[in-house]
Amino acid sequence: MKKIVFVTAIALLPLNSLLAANYTIDPGHTYVSFAINHLGFSTMRGKFNQQSGSMTYDPASKKASVTIEIDAASIDTGHEKRDEHLRSPDFLNTVENPTITFKSTKASWNGDTLSSVSGDLTVMGVSKPVTLKVEAVNCGKHPFNNKQVCGFDATGSINRNDFGVTYGSPGVGDVMDLQISVEAFLE
Repeated sequence: MKKIVFVTAIALLPLNSLLAANYTIDPGHTYVSFAINHLGFSTMRGKFNQQSGSMTYDPASKKASVTIEIDAASIDTGHEKRDEHLRSPDFLNTVENPTITFKSTKASWNGDTLSSVSGDLTVMGVSKPVTLKVEAVNCGKHPFNNKQVCGFDATGSINRNDFGVTYGSPGVGDVMDLQISVEAFLE
């Protein structure tokens, strides 16, 4: 299996927001998932059930930043025995490395649209640069609580070997695809 990493994320706000705005990631409406080839037969999918983080966004200067922390032990592939193995030293070693983090270092824009976020992903104590492509961003007032909310979808890929997760390689795929869907609310 693999581990993830997840994740990552991006920040984006409404065009009419004031300069730098701070957002808090809503863990109940955020979904960090992954997909990886399993022995050449199928695609194994999973997710992490617990994450937190924050984002800032300054539309005037086209600056954005994000920090996401993922509880590595919250990995969930829908099969408890496999999940226990993924938590073991063979994969994520969650006892010694309980948190997966992504801290952005750069936001890229295509005109007025946030197009990607690059940063450092840390898995099992190993940090590597990762770029996430922003697929969609939607911001506005939440219809139930009237709070300012931004949601986005981002995708990327990592090589798990780069993070020291080599068990089962190459039978268990080396390239892991990441999908992140985030909602964040204005602090």
